[in-house]
Amino acid sequence: MTTTVPAATRWPRPFRYVYAANLTEGLGFQVGYLAVPVLAVSVLAATPGQVGLLAALSTAAFLLVGLPAGVWVDRSPRRTVMVAADLARAALYASIPLAWWADALTLGQLYAVVLLTGVGTVFGDVAAQSFLPELVGRDRLVAANSLLMTTNASIQIGGRGFGGLLVQWLGAPLALALNAVTHLLSALALTRVRPIATVGTGRDRPAGGFGRQLAEGVRHVLGSPLLRPLAVSLAGINLTVNLMTTMLPVVFLRDLGLGAGALGLFLGAGGVGALLGAVTARPLATRIGHGRALWLPGLLVAPAGALVALVDTGAWLWLAGLGWLALAWRTGIGNVIGVSLRQRATPDALLGRMNATFRFLLTGAIAVGAGLAGLLGQYAGPRTPLWVGAIGAALTWLPLYRSPVRTLPDPDRLPPAAG
Repeated sequence: MTTTVPAATRWPRPFRYVYAANLTEGLGFQVGYLAVPVLAVSVLAATPGQVGLLAALSTAAFLLVGLPAGVWVDRSPRRTVMVAADLARAALYASIPLAWWADALTLGQLYAVVLLTGVGTVFGDVAAQSFLPELVGRDRLVAANSLLMTTNASIQIGGRGFGGLLVQWLGAPLALALNAVTHLLSALALTRVRPIATVGTGRDRPAGGFGRQLAEGVRHVLGSPLLRPLAVSLAGINLTVNLMTTMLPVVFLRDLGLGAGALGLFLGAGGVGALLGAVTARPLATRIGHGRALWLPGLLVAPAGALVALVDTGAWLWLAGLGWLALAWRTGIGNVIGVSLRQRATPDALLGRMNATFRFLLTGAIAVGAGLAGLLGQYAGPRTPLWVGAIGAALTWLPLYRSPVRTLPDPDRLPPAAG
């Protein structure tokens, strides 16, 4: 089987527009990823606990509306959901620099913006992942996801480094204005995609009441011997890594006395790792098997979290960056293979609810990790979440190893999911 990932220009026109929207939105997201916590720490004097709450609220929407969103996405035209989500997020992000300019910006507004933009992200992400099989076909999912993950990782490399410098030069409030612009451009690109008259257009409405449809999606994930361990492992990765990510701005800016530029470059090392993971996922899976490619990298990088927890100036900063790169490499591989497995093993009518269930578990774990990081950072010091996260991250490969995923075949050769 070939391991070449087709360039974006070789895909169908509808996918190219979705790819362009993903690219544009991703650039703004990487700037905002840094600008929001830097704004809280440097402009609004947020405490470690408040930084943790801010990070938790940014993903809390996946816990609040994550599961119902899957039902609504399966009942609605998915392109329309994606466009509406982009427009809503553009308006919310635009409110931050406007409030700052009027000298009216508060932590309360920042809390509200990250919570509500999280709601938009829930619907946008669930709809996008459910839309992909319609755009490219199930036999090209691994290649399409590899292209998307490779692009996202490339954006992460340059976007976070550039974002850190942009925040340092312009200030966090003005840098956040870029998010509003990129979401508007993303919505414009998505309007060029012609609606596809299959699942999610209103013609193929799921049967049963709302509660029954929601429960059906949860059962599909938690009752599957392939999807359940994948969800547990990925949720563990998200929780433990976000324990570290949430407190890194506090450690960099306050404990180490480094600037937003250094923080951006450090986090950008994770983009390098994610890019390497996305590029090597298919060749590695072809060589050692898709099952081993899901769990073995986690075992190999188990000590990497300790390097991140030991971050300091000088040589330790470089070693911590190497550890961060290694953790992201493992995640990049898991994203390509894991997302393709999820899409391949799920019938069209359940795609929205399956993706919503995964988003609920995975991003909910991020929210829990952020809240826990805030508590630990506030009462035990900002280094404590780094160590707790490092220890937990070293164990996240075990659910996959102890399941049928260990001997998983190529997802492209799994029998199509029954409708």
